Amino acid sequence: MIVRELCCRDFRNLHAERLCPAPGVNILYGDNAQGKTNLLEACWLFTGARSFRGAKDSELVSFDADEARLTMNFFAGEREQQAEIRIRQRRSVTLNGVRLPSAAKLAGHLCGVVFSPAHLSLIRDGPEGRRHFTDAAYCQLRPGYIGALAEFRQVLAQRNAFLRQAAEQKLSVSRQHDMLPLWDHTLAAAGARITAARLRYIRRLEPLAAEIYAGLSGGREKLTLRWQTEAFSPEEWDQTEEPSPVRIAEAWLAVLNAADKADLAAGFSTVGPHREDMLLLLDGAPARSFGSQGQQRSIVLALKLAEAALLQQTTGEPPVAFLDDVMSELDVTRQDYILNHIHDWQVFITCCEPTTALRMTAGEVFHIQQGVIQK
Repeated sequence: MIVRELCCRDFRNLHAERLCPAPGVNILYGDNAQGKTNLLEACWLFTGARSFRGAKDSELVSFDADEARLTMNFFAGEREQQAEIRIRQRRSVTLNGVRLPSAAKLAGHLCGVVFSPAHLSLIRDGPEGRRHFTDAAYCQLRPGYIGALAEFRQVLAQRNAFLRQAAEQKLSVSRQHDMLPLWDHTLAAAGARITAARLRYIRRLEPLAAEIYAGLSGGREKLTLRWQTEAFSPEEWDQTEEPSPVRIAEAWLAVLNAADKADLAAGFSTVGPHREDMLLLLDGAPARSFGSQGQQRSIVLALKLAEAALLQQTTGEPPVAFLDDVMSELDVTRQDYILNHIHDWQVFITCCEPTTALRMTAGEVFHIQQGVIQK
């Protein structure tokens, strides 16, 4: 997948700009608040996703304009394609001359992965972000997983509503004993599909992320990923190969049954896939506690590039990588790997210092100043 041309009109501070990137590495440099990240954001919208900065669609239009317009020519699916996005209060999208019912329908036509400084929360914050990363990445590989997630969340909400009523003494003891085992079975079955998918994804992601991290660190450090779930002990993780949903459902049912008393007292489900976590270990130690800022940034980058590698294995085409402010807090070895050792992908990298581009052996360099692109 290759972006051939991007045209922006009245998108944030990009009033009338055209970018023709190289098929390899592209450096976008300039001072802060000049429009570098805006260019990445404009490209990213063509994946069908929302802004990776969390912005509403209406916030993407220039202050003095009524509408923003983005057009992109790109190569994907073994053919040249064109897409257009118009933004007012919401996005309207045309792909190859055909109006799509929603912007989300662009998903799968141009695949990409994005790194931004906000993604460092994958390590620094709680497990919710790591679960979201895993689920969102697996959805790109298996779109049907979206339905399994929705089913699990619905069952979890219903079980929690039942437990809340029980805790507030709105249900008789006999009804609690009659109904809770049924909810345990239902949640165990729905949750087993989620846990099985996550385990499967992490098993595929880990060797790729470890290899990329080894390249970033010059082989000096080892990254290990483990999925932490109450359904299995760490020893069972190492012994269990591709656990089936049936086996996992049995494990979850035992865990839920054991927690019934605590759940009734708490008024919510204290155990389940909604409390799982991805462990990130650097030389065997938790990266959250012992990793430096540069190491943590390298881990997140390795996860993102490994996500891209899995997409390539599945679709047969390398996705586009958007790396925002990725060079900060990285030593020369790690920067050199990003600039010169990511092959066969189109990569966009933003940075402040033009000297970064001097170590690049191939690619294009663009200077962004006050929303104007200069080559």
